[in-house]
Parts: sequence; C-alpha cells; structure tokens
Amino acid sequence: MTTITLAEAPLLNAVLARADDALVHAHRLSEWCGHAPMLEEDLALANVALDLLGQARSLYQYAAEIEGLGRSEDDLAYLRDAPAFRNLLMLEQPKGDFACTIARLFLHSAFLHPWWQAAMRSSDATLAAIAAKAEKEVAYHLRHSGEWLIRLGDGTEESHARAVDALDRLWRFTGEFFARSDDEAALIEAGVLPDPASIRPHWEATVARVLAEATLDRPKDGWMQTGGRRGVHTEHLGHMLAVMQHLQRAYPGATW
Repeated sequence: MTTITLAEAPLLNAVLARADDALVHAHRLSEWCGHAPMLEEDLALANVALDLLGQARSLYQYAAEIEGLGRSEDDLAYLRDAPAFRNLLMLEQPKGDFACTIARLFLHSAFLHPWWQAAMRSSDATLAAIAAKAEKEVAYHLRHSGEWLIRLGDGTEESHARAVDALDRLWRFTGEFFARSDDEAALIEAGVLPDPASIRPHWEATVARVLAEATLDRPKDGWMQTGGRRGVHTEHLGHMLAVMQHLQRAYPGATW
C-alpha cells in the first residue's frame, strides 16, 4: 500500500487543510443524494457537494505542486490515513438529520465566505485565483443554508426543536474556525492567508442576523473542541474514509 509522507511545509499544510475541509464536507453532503426531503433539495445539496469537490480538487492540485514529489490529487485524497487529514472537526461529524446538515452548512459557510473574500487579496497568486472562484460558490451556499435555517427555525414546533438541537450539537466545534497555528501565523503575516480573527466579526454578524430571523437563540459559548488541524480527529473520520477511499485502496492505480 502506498504511504504518503508530507513535508512539514507551512504553505503545503495550510492548503491541504482547506482541501481536506472541502473534501470531507462534500462527502457528508453527498450522503444525502436520494435521501433529501424533496427532489429540489436533493439536487441542491448534490450541487453544493460538487462545488466543494471542485474546490478540493483545485487545492489538492496546488498542494501536489507545492510538495513537488509527483503526487496527484487522487493520492492526496485517497491515500492518506485519518491522522494525516487536517480538516475541521465539525465537518467530519455524522450527517445527522436534515436540520443538522443545514446548520453545519450555514455555520461553516458564514465563516468560509468572508475567508475566501479575504483570500482573493492573497499575496499567493494561485491561492487568490482559487479564492476568486470559491467565493462565488460559497456565497450561494451561505444564502441557501441561511434561508433553510430560517424556514426550519421559524416553522413547525418539530422543525424548530430539530434546529435548536442541531445548533447545540455543532456549536462546540465553531471555535476551531478561528484558531491558528504558529506555522499559519507566519503566512498570515506575509499576506498569504487571511487572519481568522479578522473574520470573526463578519461571522458573528451573519449568525446573529439569521438566528434572529429564524427565532433561534444563539447557543452559549463555552469549551470548544479542537484538534482537526493537528490531525487529532473523532472516530467518525476513520469510518468515513474507509468508505470514501475503498475503491482506490482495493484496486491501486485502477482507471476507468
């Protein structure tokens, strides 16, 4: 079995982290294919997943270029074990019910949209180009998930209760959005990456506005679960990768 050892390069790790975010979230959304509450939403979630998969491909291609070892995007996506992944912990949690999926998409998109907007001004030309495309896609993701969260929160007694439960379950993972490693601090200082601290006011304002319209209370801040960026994951990621990577690992080098 091929084993990939990644160099400890700050830019490589930063690009991989965002690629892993997109890939893992895309897979979770793809699990709704054929199971969404209505046909229109089945197609909408599939399209959001495809947007994220496209972002993952661009980022993995750039990561492979930075690494310079001849790896491909498929190698980076399918031939790394869970501890090598650097995705946010929220994104690997089980898909849950529809309210959970919508709440996760909204909370992450509310952060990701201003992050990509800021990344469009990156001093790294490739990252800025990826950001220019991703920003437009995530703007739709944010609008779509926000409208659904309002519909659920301000809907029936059951939909409201499910939205409350989803926010309560996911809130402890939101602090990881704004954490930064020592390695990323140097990239932020150089203008390569946006400072997540500068994103927080935008995220807070968006969340407050949508929750108010959805008649949902913001969960109380408290202890926040982190570790994904360091490769410390919940058991859910390993189970997800076992499914996602099965074909590539069972038939190494297979082509259609």
